[in-house]
Parts: sequence; structure tokens; C-alpha cells
Amino acid sequence: MVATAIVPQGAATSSSTPDVYRAGRFEPNDFAIASEDNGSDGLILPLAGLRAVLEGNSVSNRRLGLLFSPADRFEEVLPLLGQLAVIAVDFPKYADGRGFSHAARLIRAGFGGEIRAVGDVLIDEIPLMRRVGISAFEVKNDTTRRYLSEGRDPSPNLHYQPGALPEPPAGTRPWLRRRAP
Repeated sequence: MVATAIVPQGAATSSSTPDVYRAGRFEPNDFAIASEDNGSDGLILPLAGLRAVLEGNSVSNRRLGLLFSPADRFEEVLPLLGQLAVIAVDFPKYADGRGFSHAARLIRAGFGGEIRAVGDVLIDEIPLMRRVGISAFEVKNDTTRRYLSEGRDPSPNLHYQPGALPEPPAGTRPWLRRRAP
């Protein structure tokens, strides 16, 4: 069951929440991160804020999501997975790869909602983010937005190593090396 709550709207820090890139196109963002809250259908809260809302048993029509920061412990998030519609994995800077591990672990734990990359999302990381289960991207970088808008998505269709998502059926990957019998 996805949790919903009455959460007061914070002061917006930007005039609008960036569109979300999913399924090959930019779509309106239906979730806002708490610091950028503009009254969207859903609200993404940091772990401490989410816990406070869930413990308060406030109910409304607003869907809740988690802002999964690099320093958050996976074990603390695990019990909340069934109550979340979206998990926004934060990539605060290009060189911080902890979000990749978080996303892969969410998939392996059975999270069925949307996993969204937020923060410093760059074009060359998107193929790797998809491999670990991220399906939506809040892209603020102008170059990345332009490339994706032009259909210049660098994601390959063939992979040698398995990712976090289910792989094609056996025998359909002719490029995979097999040991001789």
C-alpha cells in the first residue's frame, strides 16, 4: 500500500520542478522534492521527514516518495519500501557512485515503484543508471537535456554482463561467451 500524507507545502526554491525523462521522452513531473515543493501530486521527502510523516499517520491524497541520499543506510529504508510510490536516488556530484549501489539493492529487494535519479544526472551516466534499475531521470544539466530531447540517448542495446534488471532469455545473447562443454 502506497502511503499518502498531509504535508505542509514548503517555500519553493525554484519556479518549477524539472520535467522527468522516462520512456524516451520528457514528461511533467508528478512528484516534487520537499525543498522544491510546488504542490505536485506527490512529495519526495528525506528519510527523517518521511519517517515523521508516516509515524504521524496523516492521510491525504498526496503520494509519498523517499529522497535516498548517498549516506542513508539501506537497512533503514527496507521496511518502508511497500509504502512508497517513488524513490529518488540522489547523485549529489558526478564522482559519487553510491546511488548506483542503492538502486541495484532496491531492485534486488523487490521494490516495484519508480526509481528516479536526481541531482547531478549527466548523459554519460544514464546507460549505467538504467542497468541498475533507474527508470526516470530529473535532468537539470542543459547539455544532457538537449541530447535527450534530440533523441541522442547513448544507451546500448547489448550487454556482456548482467545488470540488476531481468535479462533476456537464455540463448538470445549470441555475444555472450560460453565455456566449451
